[in-house]
Amino acid sequence: MVDKSKIAQQFIKALPHSAALGMEFISLEDGTAGLAMDYDERFIGDPETKVISGGAVSALLDTCCGAAVLTHPKAPARTATMDLRIDYMRGAEPGQRISAFAEVYHMTRSVAFVRARAFDDDMENPVATATGAFTMEHK
Repeated sequence: MVDKSKIAQQFIKALPHSAALGMEFISLEDGTAGLAMDYDERFIGDPETKVISGGAVSALLDTCCGAAVLTHPKAPARTATMDLRIDYMRGAEPGQRISAFAEVYHMTRSVAFVRARAFDDDMENPVATATGAFTMEHK
């Protein structure tokens, strides 16, 4: 049997942006994943407010969605983002860790549909939400 959590771990290690952003898993189960990254001044998008850039949040959400696909019981050998829509609700509070949680909610033979949310310390008030479609390449 294939260890899907090991595959997902290898997936984020293989992505240079994951290492650069300091992403780490906080949860990993069948069809779901949680990733987090610490606040870092290198990721500030607005020097005046010290808010993390939307690009860093996007990368976290995208990577988290891909990891959720790879842990699904019908997981593919590889996946790639086909489409990802991100809605930014608010700026993350400066200094706070950002977490993302993703789940696969539907799967066809060739496409996985995923939704995700990103939070700072306020788990009742998302920083951003995402929905996406991911290709599935089976061996």
